[in-house]
Amino acid sequence: MHELSICQALLTQVEDIARAHAADGVKRIIVAVGPLSGVEPSLLAVAFQLARAGSCAAQAELTCELAPVTVRCTECGAESACAANCLLCAECGGYRTQVISGDELCLLRVELSSADESVRRTAA
Repeated sequence: MHELSICQALLTQVEDIARAHAADGVKRIIVAVGPLSGVEPSLLAVAFQLARAGSCAAQAELTCELAPVTVRCTECGAESACAANCLLCAECGGYRTQVISGDELCLLRVELSSADESVRRTAA
């Protein structure tokens, strides 16, 4: 399951971000997963449960947002959404297309927590 190594690399990035912002922990991690990325979101979620142990994201929630598949036709130049298993141009029906999106795995957002934040919440 390569999702575990992906989670380990993701957590390395998240820990760097948390350290740079002097955060005490991580609440939530949001990633975009394209259907052509080779990553299965459900397996990524399971792997994340294992990989996060002992990290600053030990209590974090992982949210996967599905990215749409979009292609650009090399014949007519149109950009259109399509199914992951049918990369045809929606305008002319051409099969000579280039994938514009849908093959990515991107870290979109990291929600951090800090001790100061919890003191403010308790005081308010």
